[in-house]
Amino acid sequence: MTKVFIIGQGYVGLTIAAFASKHFKVVGFDNNLKIVAQLNSGISHIEGVDSALIASTVKSGNYLATSNPDDIAGSDVVVIAVPTPLTKDRKPDLTFIESACKTIAENLIGSALIINESTSFPGTIRDFIKPLIEKLSPVKLEHLYATSPERVDPGRTDWDQKNTPRLFAGLTPEASKRTRDFYSTFCDNLVEVTSPEVAEAAKLLENTFRLVNIALINEFTQLCSATGINVHEVIDAASSKPYGFMPFRPGVGVGGHCIPVDPLYLTWWARQNGEKAEFVESADSINHAMPKYVAERALGMVDSSIRNPKVLLLGVAYKPGVGDVRETPVSELRDHLLAQGAEVAWHDPLVVTWEGSKPVDLGWDCDVAILATKQPGMDVEKLISKGVQILDCTNSIKNLTGVTSL
Repeated sequence: MTKVFIIGQGYVGLTIAAFASKHFKVVGFDNNLKIVAQLNSGISHIEGVDSALIASTVKSGNYLATSNPDDIAGSDVVVIAVPTPLTKDRKPDLTFIESACKTIAENLIGSALIINESTSFPGTIRDFIKPLIEKLSPVKLEHLYATSPERVDPGRTDWDQKNTPRLFAGLTPEASKRTRDFYSTFCDNLVEVTSPEVAEAAKLLENTFRLVNIALINEFTQLCSATGINVHEVIDAASSKPYGFMPFRPGVGVGGHCIPVDPLYLTWWARQNGEKAEFVESADSINHAMPKYVAERALGMVDSSIRNPKVLLLGVAYKPGVGDVRETPVSELRDHLLAQGAEVAWHDPLVVTWEGSKPVDLGWDCDVAILATKQPGMDVEKLISKGVQILDCTNSIKNLTGVTSL
């Protein structure tokens, strides 16, 4: 049976493993020993990947989680599915990809198809991953290399690995063929492009599209608010046009593993090629300023005689329906509130701990609440009945006294 070694067992890697293990022998590699132990006990740590499925594949022998790089031996396919975050100065951080390349180079003893699913700038598989593996490998092996950027949306149930179209391209025709053979076992729609660079650039475009449109509506929201116009009514009105318009809604900012990060890979890549993505950089700045704007709007709702207002943050995950707090804009919102002298607490039914703090219940006494993420199981009506003022950043509470829409 074909052996597949997946480096990284997070949102992307474990999702692939769940589907691929129905057809192949899959080994999921992760440096987090706790996660590895949980997976081998049949416990999933990722929304959308059912624990019963993991338990079943472990029992059948089709899936094994490991922290031992030696387990890559004998692999026919190696998938890189690791984070590609930003450095402190907001430049691409390929540390995890470098580590994956080291694992492959030092432990893979036979030729394999190596696929990068991690989002990165055009040229990553050709000019970074392939040369680094070849440089670090103690023996010369003729690997095949390809790119197939991940398209995972945590918490989503209507689109998954099976029905979401998958882009791919190899460095050689044989690599493309092998990549198609691999993914076609669990993906319905494969879209081959002419080069890995096209696939890599397409992934950046997908999320940059969302970044700039969110920035547009966030800026437009501020303009409408300053003149007393309900931005949501404007969006609804514009949405009545059956062509040429796509509605986006304002919010605290942008969060998650893609939208706040991927466009910065694009702007960095542009600068490396002597260009400048000014429009994208401007959009990034607008979204980064949104948490401060939300903080000021909320504090403006509090009686000016209260010097240290108590503010309750409702929902700290970056999107509803998940407990994922990666790059959540609520972090910056909290920081701006604290900088203005506010006392801040938070409540989120899907998040157990957040940046070293614990949640409070909805009985926490506050002067204003900010609905940042509308989570299931969150009884916002309880606050409304108590007369607490709420700044709704989700457009989910309509026509209720004490609630102000962003």
